[in-house]
Amino acid sequence: MSDNFEALGFGPEILAELATLGYEEPTPIQRAAAGPLLGGRDLLGQAATGTGKTAAFALPLLQRVAGKKPEPGQPLVLVLVPTRELAMQVSEAFHRYGRGLGISVAPIYGGQDFRRQIIALRRGVHVVVATPGRILDHMRRETIQLAGVMSVVLDEADEMLDMGFAEDLELILEALPETRQTALFSATLPPRIAGIAERHLREPERVLIPRDPTATGTAPKVRQTCYIVPRAHKIAALGRVLDIEAPTLAIVFCRTRLEVAELAERLVGRGYSVEALHGGMTQAERDRVMKKARAASVDLLVATDVAARGIDIEHISHVVNFDVPSSPEAYTHRIGRTGRAGREGVAITLAEPREHRLVRNIEWITKSKIEIGVVPTAHDIKAHRLDLTKGALREVLAAAADAREAGDAPDSSELDGFRTVVESLASEFDLMDVAAAAVKIAHEASAGNAADEDDLHIPSYESFSRPKQSAPAGRRFEDGARRGPAYRDVPVEERPVYTRQNEGRGYPRGEREMPAGGDGPGGGFDARGPRAPRQPRGGERHEADLVRVYIAAGRRMGMRPADLVGAIANEANVSPRGIGAIEIADGFSIVELPERDAERVIEALKGATLRGRRVTVRRDDGRRRAR
Repeated sequence: MSDNFEALGFGPEILAELATLGYEEPTPIQRAAAGPLLGGRDLLGQAATGTGKTAAFALPLLQRVAGKKPEPGQPLVLVLVPTRELAMQVSEAFHRYGRGLGISVAPIYGGQDFRRQIIALRRGVHVVVATPGRILDHMRRETIQLAGVMSVVLDEADEMLDMGFAEDLELILEALPETRQTALFSATLPPRIAGIAERHLREPERVLIPRDPTATGTAPKVRQTCYIVPRAHKIAALGRVLDIEAPTLAIVFCRTRLEVAELAERLVGRGYSVEALHGGMTQAERDRVMKKARAASVDLLVATDVAARGIDIEHISHVVNFDVPSSPEAYTHRIGRTGRAGREGVAITLAEPREHRLVRNIEWITKSKIEIGVVPTAHDIKAHRLDLTKGALREVLAAAADAREAGDAPDSSELDGFRTVVESLASEFDLMDVAAAAVKIAHEASAGNAADEDDLHIPSYESFSRPKQSAPAGRRFEDGARRGPAYRDVPVEERPVYTRQNEGRGYPRGEREMPAGGDGPGGGFDARGPRAPRQPRGGERHEADLVRVYIAAGRRMGMRPADLVGAIANEANVSPRGIGAIEIADGFSIVELPERDAERVIEALKGATLRGRRVTVRRDDGRRRAR
């Protein structure tokens, strides 16, 4: 029987640490992975985030290296992850699980002081958790030796390939000893992942864990609604929707930690109890937030996708996508956090007008109905709050009536104590005016002053779903955009298919029916790194907010598209899917970025190193001087 960790073969030190952390029984992925990994066999695992995957490989590998002494600069375990946030999270997990074993762990990622990483490696560490680009930097400088690696883990392998790390992974895997143990985990298993597994894994044990499994009769029941809102009005719209929905506990997903901090602060101003959750938090801070959430002492968790990994709280009533998720898989995984154990849940998505087609494609691929909702008006909010006050008064009056009927004097006297005030005022004023004044005071006390933005006019979806003037399909409209027929008017067989290649590009006509994971005219990433998206005819781009950023590093420095994408994603915490065309010349590179991310990327890369050198980074002004 393997319903507990002891039955899986873990030693007393790990079992004691798990007991301290409150782990009682293993998850399916932990149960399936323990045997092969403890036995030194290779493993190919398909499991979504939030299934306990980190512990599934961390616990067996800690058991295997326990008691062994690493040589300076020669780790025993190497874990490769796509982002710095995940590197910190996985590193903290190894440290937490291995405290009783005296295991040393070093996170290695871009943006961290290089010298500090070298010092940590020279001391000798059992486990290195790293992003591929930074490991290659250490390999080139010979500050890390991989000859002693016993086990290597590729975590979130599909994400690493999407970020352009395919070539880096091949170089790292080829440098490892042939006798090492290899474990590969991925949420999906496209052909490129299967190719890596075939080349680098030896007769692997295959483990498939279904996404968010539920018992028979307890399938998630999630009401899915999307509100089409201009970006400038998103926070006000979210506040109104939350006021109407009144969640028990909601997770609000944002793309970046900066958005998390800003949104959390604004929601606190609306009177909600809010906690932020992002990759920059220490484990102690994260534990504090999770303790409050499990104790139901917080209304909202505002989180990034990476920081929300591993959250498993049954009483989450609402999931809010403050931005449209990056893929249907991400959408499905997010909303799977609510509606568990037979409960009903609510999934809310806030989309900008131009993202309406992305939502429809998610709806089409996930085969779920996403209703288009209308943002509550100021009048709706006021009427709703008045209804709440009315309901609260009704409860007090009903309780008083029940107490009198039961002859319960103490309860009835509580209301009778206020009756004298009413009687004295009734001698001076109309009784209905007295009652109305009391309701007004009660209403203002309960509503508070969270309605500062209630009078703001939020444009309705209808005002964005139609062009400003009628025109044939594909003609230019007053706002400068080219539009084809409305999505609902396009036959099903001709509708654009969502893939990672066309995500975020508005799905222009002529870029439809691209095979998932394959090449297509929409640009994106393949095994060789990112490709520039094809320009629409006339030289126009569908995303008009892209700007060009100049980076004084080119082919002479060995710069590749994957290097630039990895640096931008890790140093500036920017989604690689928003990156546009990449041009690499001999002495410089030009990268197209969304306007909202440009300054953050420039500041982050100014303080970072590319290929071991600091380089000039600025908005492109036509000058071509490389340093």
